[in-house]
Amino acid sequence: MRQGEAAPKGAWTGAAVGGVKAPEPLILPDPAARFARTAARLAKLADGHPMEGWLTFMAEVSEAQRVVAEALPHCAGPDEAQVQVAVEARIPPIAADGWRRHPVWQESLRALLDRFDPALLPPAAASVIADLRRRDSGATEALADSFLRGRVDADDAGAAFWIAAALQVYFTRLAAGLRADSLRLLEQRGLCPCCGSTPSAAVIRASGQTPGARYLHCSLCSTAWNHPRAVCITCGDSRTLALRGIDGDSGTVRAETCEECHTYAKVLYEAKDTGVDPYADDLASLALDLMVSEAGWSRHAPNPLLLMG
Repeated sequence: MRQGEAAPKGAWTGAAVGGVKAPEPLILPDPAARFARTAARLAKLADGHPMEGWLTFMAEVSEAQRVVAEALPHCAGPDEAQVQVAVEARIPPIAADGWRRHPVWQESLRALLDRFDPALLPPAAASVIADLRRRDSGATEALADSFLRGRVDADDAGAAFWIAAALQVYFTRLAAGLRADSLRLLEQRGLCPCCGSTPSAAVIRASGQTPGARYLHCSLCSTAWNHPRAVCITCGDSRTLALRGIDGDSGTVRAETCEECHTYAKVLYEAKDTGVDPYADDLASLALDLMVSEAGWSRHAPNPLLLMG
């Protein structure tokens, strides 16, 4: 099965009813297309945006990720036997906090840093890059472990941004090398079936064989997987959900809030804008995060590129 292809129906735990096609359970990423799409969307959203400069910079980061993803040497992932063992145990085959990373991921980090001229960056950002370059391999691996386990110290938040960007490239390449027809969704449906990470955002499809289906998009390995609508991705409750947005906007991005666990997750609607991207639109809608956070809800999980926030 090639990159970007969806798993066959045999990987789905349910069945089509009455001739209606069941949603594809998961869709593996195409690394170059994933980062190119995010870069283009960020560049478009940046035009005239209150955070134009920052979104333009993030578009440059995504474009750098695309270049690095295409040039990165082969990333050896789990073999079929390892995948089968993980699937039968209902654990992700490339678990973010357990997979033994190949040193090639640090090549992606160095390549990302090389794409940015410190002389053109703010002094604080240039200092972060210089500090990362001075770290030895062991210190860099330790920071990556801390990031993947959610234990980054405040002093390392700037460095963690670049660590996160490099790990996104590495894990997206790993996920692309898996076979979708050998994978299964996890029992905890709010977590990625490939790496076990949380999603950046959900997209409600407006086209394809199953318009209206909701797909969560992994914040680390870029895998997309189906999740029932009107069910909280954090606690599974369906009684107290509500969609909230900013008055007068296009309605493309909404926050799905849950009164049971007091969390929220973002939902993007292709019917409102066919160009939505779960990574770009998440970054461009921070005003929505501020609004629902001030109203008392906590985000279901942080965006890995927003740790300093």
